[in-house]
Amino acid sequence: MAHILMVLTSHDQLGNTGKKTGFWLEEFAAPYYVFKDAGVQITLASPQGGQPPLDPKSDDESAQTDATRRFKADAEAQKQLASTVPLSSVKAEAFDAVFYPGGHGPLWDLAEDAQSIALIEQTFAAGKPLALVCHAPGVLRHTKAPDGTPLVKGKKVTGFTNTEEDAVQLTDVVPFLVEDMLKANGGVYSKGPDWAPYVLTDGTLITGQNPASSEAGAHAVLKLLG
Repeated sequence: MAHILMVLTSHDQLGNTGKKTGFWLEEFAAPYYVFKDAGVQITLASPQGGQPPLDPKSDDESAQTDATRRFKADAEAQKQLASTVPLSSVKAEAFDAVFYPGGHGPLWDLAEDAQSIALIEQTFAAGKPLALVCHAPGVLRHTKAPDGTPLVKGKKVTGFTNTEEDAVQLTDVVPFLVEDMLKANGGVYSKGPDWAPYVLTDGTLITGQNPASSEAGAHAVLKLLG
């Protein structure tokens, strides 16, 4: 049985706005059930362990999907989410693939987290599937390939677009723009229409553009795991 690690943010402050952020519910729930229904073992981790903060906007009625509604009725999944293991306790070699859901939170903590960076670099170097959706490709900001160049350099990547960030009016709040960072690090960035599913696979690196891309991103992981 394949064993997949899902890494969530522990960061709940939306810059200096006084508002809350965290992980985006659909981007956790959709892949979680893709993996669960495929009989995959799932471990959940976050920098601080315990319950990761949910972005309140992703809890709005307008943001609900079949997967989020299933999660709301799934006491076992809620219990698992409430007890994520600390990232410091995680060993890359214990997992067959790693999946990062987005939300704005990861731009503050996971993008700068030494343990997350090491986990990504080890997973990538070992040739295991590494998937990041929406804002989560932002956590590749400081990661390096085995040759010391930026991990995304020369790779086909996508992530939350500047126009999508503009649409949610957080361009001036986020610490950096995912699209700009991926391009600056040498990624071969492309995107689909705003809010539509768009997923790229380059070798073992899988990136998705937005919340709607999270389910397809999870299927791309399963495809690589064969």
